[in-house]
Amino acid sequence: MRRSPLQGYMIICKVLKGHSDAVTSCQFCFDDAKIISGSCDGTVKLWDIAQRVPIQTFKEEHVGPISECCLSPDNKRLITASYDKTLKAWDTETGKVLWSVEQDGLLTSCHVSHDGKYVVSGSDIENAICLVDVANARQVAYIREHHRSTVRRCRFDPHNQRIATVSSDMSIKFWDIIAQSTTITVEKAHTNAISDCCFSLDGHYLCTAGWDEVLKLWDVRTGEFRSHGPMVLEQGHIGIIGCCIFSKDASLLVSGGFDKTVVIWDLTQAYKKISLKGHEHWVTDAAVSSNKKLIVTSSKDCTLRLWDIENANDIPVVIQAIRARGSKVAKCEECEKPFLIFQEKEEKVETRCVFCRLKAHKSVLPVPPSLPADL
Repeated sequence: MRRSPLQGYMIICKVLKGHSDAVTSCQFCFDDAKIISGSCDGTVKLWDIAQRVPIQTFKEEHVGPISECCLSPDNKRLITASYDKTLKAWDTETGKVLWSVEQDGLLTSCHVSHDGKYVVSGSDIENAICLVDVANARQVAYIREHHRSTVRRCRFDPHNQRIATVSSDMSIKFWDIIAQSTTITVEKAHTNAISDCCFSLDGHYLCTAGWDEVLKLWDVRTGEFRSHGPMVLEQGHIGIIGCCIFSKDASLLVSGGFDKTVVIWDLTQAYKKISLKGHEHWVTDAAVSSNKKLIVTSSKDCTLRLWDIENANDIPVVIQAIRARGSKVAKCEECEKPFLIFQEKEEKVETRCVFCRLKAHKSVLPVPPSLPADL
């Protein structure tokens, strides 16, 4: 057990060791009692949080690094994507492989739909995404040259209607599952490659993390997405931001970067809440527990770290930062949720939270990137 050196005794950090190579992905599962992790050592481990030890290892099937792993909503199926060009489904109870699909290129990402019916994967050859039926491994769709460069991340929206993808070509795309076509393309969404993307649980927002050192929060609600640009979160990391994830209620966003830090953002007022240090290499992935008390992160330092953030608001540096910015808690007049107000003496008092301001018609946010003419 360790404590974050930046925040002193208030943040407890537990180090989970067991992988022999970089840990590429992590996820809470089984009602937040366990963690699943994938690694470049070709294995996936299921960890018991209370004991902080792996209780099951899925191994000896992949012959290359596992780029990402994820679980079906019922926790019965484990999906793994690997640089050995295969996508595999495992039975989490027996640890046996149920099916394996070979593709032409290295697989960079995978994600299971929220209804558990489909899995999507991204690859570097042909810059493609592949949609597969989880039950029988039947290929539903294969979209070649979906991007102009490597697909870095693919994510189903919570309503299982669209797949969001981000790429080294700096673009965001939405592929409609019913229409079987790309419906939205945002070119030059970042000024460098985009590493990761994630949806808020209600599907209202998409967050993207870039090599340009910024996170962008996009309102992807129909119609409003085209009229509003992204809200930019910056000055959180030095260098590439490799991962991002919303809390269940979208009040927090967690990001990890090449600078070895984990940043917690308060999205009720869009500010950097705290930066956690402890990893000895690039932070590759992060997840937030349903009750927002724990964060798990994975890293190229071969470890996972479990951060207890339940008392984060009591940390002296957080308190000082809030006081220094002259903040107070107010209730949003539109959604009636509490939010922090930061402002100077002569500024107009805000009466709505950042989410309600984001979807307002008169936005002060940046102009969105140009969209293709056919949209």
